Amino acid sequence: MQTTAHAHFHTLGLSEALVHDLTKAGFTQPTSIQAQAIPPALAGRDVLGCAQTGTGKTAAFVIPMIERLAAMPNGHPRGLILAPTRELALQIQETIDKFGRSKHIVATTLIGGADMQAQVRGLRQHPDILVATPGRLLDHMWNGTVNLAPMKMLVLDEADRMLDMGFAPQINQILDAMPEERQTLLFSATLPADLASLARASVKNPVRVMIAPPATTADGITQAVHHTTHDTKANLLVSLLGTEHGTVLVFTRTKHRADRLGRVLGSAGHKVAVLHGNRSLSQRRRALEGFKRGTFRVLVATDIAARGIDVANIGHVVNFDLPKCPEDYVHRIGRTARMNATGRATSFVTAEDHDQLRAIEKLLGQPVPLAAGSPAPGLPMRGSEQPAHLRRSHGRSGDRQHSERRAWQRIPAR
Repeated sequence: MQTTAHAHFHTLGLSEALVHDLTKAGFTQPTSIQAQAIPPALAGRDVLGCAQTGTGKTAAFVIPMIERLAAMPNGHPRGLILAPTRELALQIQETIDKFGRSKHIVATTLIGGADMQAQVRGLRQHPDILVATPGRLLDHMWNGTVNLAPMKMLVLDEADRMLDMGFAPQINQILDAMPEERQTLLFSATLPADLASLARASVKNPVRVMIAPPATTADGITQAVHHTTHDTKANLLVSLLGTEHGTVLVFTRTKHRADRLGRVLGSAGHKVAVLHGNRSLSQRRRALEGFKRGTFRVLVATDIAARGIDVANIGHVVNFDLPKCPEDYVHRIGRTARMNATGRATSFVTAEDHDQLRAIEKLLGQPVPLAAGSPAPGLPMRGSEQPAHLRRSHGRSGDRQHSERRAWQRIPAR
């Protein structure tokens, strides 16, 4: 995570109490987006922020929101943060809980899949900030349990992702219910064309904070491509997992494939969890928390985990399937090499994926290097052509390897 030379939180205009809380939590030097976004946000300006994933955007809006709301007259709630996914909303809640104590700023989370009545009880505690996904917030608005008229501050986090997920109609309804006189902070990892219209509708004369081009990847990521086939992908992944240590985040394109791959890896003896939109909220929380704690070494996920999920020390990101959108490649591999760490990103590419790989390389402005042991493009590995290090049993019996291969080959190629 890139920091700004010679910048410190106490130089950004924050109160001593909040700087003390930040220091206690290990935050001593702001990242670039924090150093550039916090001062104008503290001054009440609208902010339009764009930065690659893993740059500390959450703290860039949570910190000034806490400081400003603490200085305002009482009235609840006064701040609203919209996030695209349940996991990201819960992560934002944790950040507010961590930094809001000394200022007595309290938040509650409104997300789908959770008990509606429990959320109503949380609202009755008069929180200062609502952290919500768009659909569940609208449910509360329609039920009369949330009134946005008193809101003083609005944050749209991962705005491009919310548009990708089809939330534009819900966001427009929410904006219509917000007061005209408010402060709005809009943060995005990319700047697609449809974001311009959302920005026009939400922010007024914003301070623009652009930290890095949308296609920029962290310096510490070592990227590689493995040319393979659909039938050999699973065996290749099992082999890679057997030759290294550390946590691994594996991305698949579909929920169905994530479930099947999770079972294959589990049968190969790996501690694995699966995360996708069809899982219940409790299942998703167990998977993510278990991955954070190290209970699970491998997390197999769809792109729901690609944005905003802050898990420290992920050593390796594997694109089991290439993403449909080249920009999502950047978001996926940005899960590793966070906080100035180093990490690996390996992508499995079949003959059908070559156009997608070219689009990714065009976005990056450079080719992705060939992984050691991978055949050249157009010469995918097949059976006995696999290098010896990919045919090693790693202590498993031949029968088990054969069983794993047959189990995987029942999965239709998508």
